Amino acid sequence: MIRTRLVVGTILAAAAAGMLIGDDHIAPGWYPFLFTCLIAMGVLAGRELVHLFPESVRPPEPLVLTGIVLCLTASWYPRLSEAYGLPVITVPGVLVGIFTAVLLAALLIEMRNFTGEPGQALPRIGATLLAVAYLGLLASYFAQIRFLSHNSALQLAAVIFVPKGNDIAAFFTGTFLGRHKMMPLLSPKKTWEGFVGGMLGGVAIAVGFALATSIFPGGVREAVGFGLVVGLAGVLGDLAESLIKRDCKTKDASRSIPGFGGFLDVVDSVLFAAPVAYLWFAWH
Repeated sequence: MIRTRLVVGTILAAAAAGMLIGDDHIAPGWYPFLFTCLIAMGVLAGRELVHLFPESVRPPEPLVLTGIVLCLTASWYPRLSEAYGLPVITVPGVLVGIFTAVLLAALLIEMRNFTGEPGQALPRIGATLLAVAYLGLLASYFAQIRFLSHNSALQLAAVIFVPKGNDIAAFFTGTFLGRHKMMPLLSPKKTWEGFVGGMLGGVAIAVGFALATSIFPGGVREAVGFGLVVGLAGVLGDLAESLIKRDCKTKDASRSIPGFGGFLDVVDSVLFAAPVAYLWFAWH
């Protein structure tokens, strides 16, 4: 298990690094590799999330996936409007429009399919909005970070590697030193020892970025703060996905990725980290 996790984790890390480097060389400003990765991950994780829900309240998969893909595409709209003379709309405006359309479509679908049996339509509508917000709105911050500045590749790398480094450090610390359960009802394997080890691991990676790059104007002190805040956001993201899985009576989202579970299990921590990191870098 540990060996598999290390091998697969190394492959995923190399793929993330290749994506960031390739975008700057092939199409600066458009980031096609990031776009492709976000869309692929959104669709694959979206399918997993939809099928976690009990069949009686399962949201319509085509609507959920369409909403996720449109939210992930929204960050490229300003580039498209500039290139093709489309109406000028801000990214938040596009996202609000997409989310509104998803809500209206969910209501129309439930009106058309209503059988008279109460207690199912509203949970399906709620599940639809949750799925689109979780994997569409939250994940759109990865693209927003990429469009922030000339340092965006390194910034996005920090957003990915700090919470994932936290995950890895927490896993090993918890495996070998864990004694005190953190939240046994949500995540039985998480321990307070693992939490502390994970936070230290995330901070160490952030400090490494500070020493090797210029993404933290405040130097090591700012990197420590970033590691703590973004690392904590990653932990909460992991627990949020655990809440969804436990409430749906499922241990793993799927078994698509050896050593990790499903695509949801890979992106859960970075989904919460992305908006927090975006605000951090945008305030510079």
